[in-house]
Amino acid sequence: MALELLLRRGHETNNLRSKSWNEFESEKATVMNFVFTVCDNAANEACPVWPGVPATAHWGLEDPAAAKGTETERRSAFAEAYLLLKKRIEAFTALPFESFGTEELRKKLEEIGRPGSEEAG
Repeated sequence: MALELLLRRGHETNNLRSKSWNEFESEKATVMNFVFTVCDNAANEACPVWPGVPATAHWGLEDPAAAKGTETERRSAFAEAYLLLKKRIEAFTALPFESFGTEELRKKLEEIGRPGSEEAG
């Protein structure tokens, strides 16, 4: 359902796949500037040490794959998660990164991921 939704929204999906943490522990791993965890269960889990020490934040949301109900209700859960992440990503990309210090940026990233922050604009 996730891939179907992404395709309907015009996103390329050919190279998308789940990845193991181990892929990011390798010396050959892609260095990332930002890492966002989204699974509600991940908030209290220990995360690996990311190469390059990127800025991180937890943007938890309910896992749409765990949604129960009719097919329409399950598809609705995916659509809601998509829209929430889209709003958060738009808020993230609109940040004036050059004007933030490390701590202020971390706080802004966490603020974006707080439930209800997307309604505040």
